[in-house]
Formats: sequence, structure tokens, C-alpha cells
Amino acid sequence: MNAFLFLADFDIMSFLQGESFLTALKSLGLAIVVWIVGSIVINKVVSIIAMSMEKANFDASLRPFLVSMIGVLLKVLLMLAVASTLGMEVTSFVAILSAAAFAIGMALQGGLANFAGGVMILIFKPFKIGDLLTAQGFTGSVKEIQIFNTLLETLDNEIIIIPNGPLSNGTMTNHSKQGKRGIAFTFGIAYDADIDAAKKVIMEVAATCKEVINLNESGVVVAELGDSSVNLAVRLWADPADWWTVFFYMNEHVKKAFDKNNIGIPYPTMDVNISK
Repeated sequence: MNAFLFLADFDIMSFLQGESFLTALKSLGLAIVVWIVGSIVINKVVSIIAMSMEKANFDASLRPFLVSMIGVLLKVLLMLAVASTLGMEVTSFVAILSAAAFAIGMALQGGLANFAGGVMILIFKPFKIGDLLTAQGFTGSVKEIQIFNTLLETLDNEIIIIPNGPLSNGTMTNHSKQGKRGIAFTFGIAYDADIDAAKKVIMEVAATCKEVINLNESGVVVAELGDSSVNLAVRLWADPADWWTVFFYMNEHVKKAFDKNNIGIPYPTMDVNISK
């Protein structure tokens, strides 16, 4: 209510009658100068703060959020300074901003939920920049955590924008949280094949894959005696970013190594009898 009374009481004619026209122009010109100079200074200060955070190895997840918040706060202070230069009551101007903020907040409840979600993500840190994430039906590396959204970069170099509200409240899988990721394989061999030789071949192939880590923690076991094959299982470890590289490498090179060592891989066959 105070904000509307302020707008009703303030008109340009009474402003000009209260002081000389020249003084009014000076006040307006000074306000414009304050806004221009203040904007330049704010941009410079925000840029310096961003570079200082980067040099200090400040958390990459927090940098964009804090820099944008500092910029918004400084712009609000600049608006108050301009209003004071024009002779406006700062308390009335604050009331206008409060009323506008309330109206905008009611109209943008989803945006506020996303803002709150962004704050929760930055406080509890379920993921950070560079983590491989599966959330809301998408998988990709976290490229940036913004105030309202989080950006994922997929393997196809696409950018997925996910609102922070659903992201903070929904189920997600952080593939990078543990520092390494397991890759399970199952290789079927014929019943008349040498199991020990097949195990040796699989481990030799794994040793040639440079992306595999902690190979001494892995081993080949007989997982199942299937209908037409003996299924050998092995779990290898790799950095999350190398998961697909190891997956494709092992499937291709184990097949080639089995062929080279005459280890048969069974496949379905069908006998067709034609009667006259």
C-alpha cells in the first residue's frame, strides 16, 4: 500500500515546482551518470571476483551461482543510489521493490522452486561439475550449475537443461561419486571349450586395455551353466568417463582372442527337415 501511495504522490510537475528546472536537470543528469558509472564499476568488480575465485581454485559448482548473486545484489544497491540521487525516499523505493518482488514471486512459483533447488544442490553437493549423472531420464556430464537450471553435456555433445527443482527432489545416479565404476561382462563359451584357457584369455585382454584400473581386484568366474553355453563373468573397473571405451574394447578384443585361441562361442542353430 505504501508503494502505491508513493507512486500517487510523486509526479514530475510537483518535482519541478519544488526546485528550479536547472536543478532538476542536474539531478537527472547526475542520476544517469551514477547509473552508467555504477554499471561499469559493477561489471568490473564482478569480473575481478570471478577471476579471483578461479585463481583461488574456488569450488567450480559455486562460482557461477555466487558471481550472479553478487551481481544482482550490487545492481539493487545501485538502483537505491540512483533513487536517492533523484530525491526519492529510499524507504518508499524499497517498498516498491518489495511489492514487485512479491508479485513476481507469486507469478513465478516454479522459478522460485528451481532457485531453492539450486541452493540445496550447492549446499548438500550431491554432484559437482564434471560428474557423470543420470537424472530425469538423461545421462551426461555436469557442465554447469546455474541458479535455476543444471546443464548436462551428453556423449553426443548435446546440452540438456534440467530445472533444479525436480533435479533436487528426484532420484539421480551419480556415476562419478565413488571415483571408479564397475563394468560387468558375460562371455559364453562352448561346453567342450577349455574353461581355464578362456579365463586366461579374458584377463590377458583386460590387461591390454589401458583404461582398466585395479585389475588385481578383478577375476573371471563361471556364472552359469546355460542351455548351450558356459557363461563366464568378470567385472572390471574404470573411470566413469572411460566406461564405454572399456565396454566396447572388451567385447571386440575378447571375441578376436577367442577366435585366435580356438575357443568356441555357441550360437543358436536350427535343423530343418523336409519330408516329401
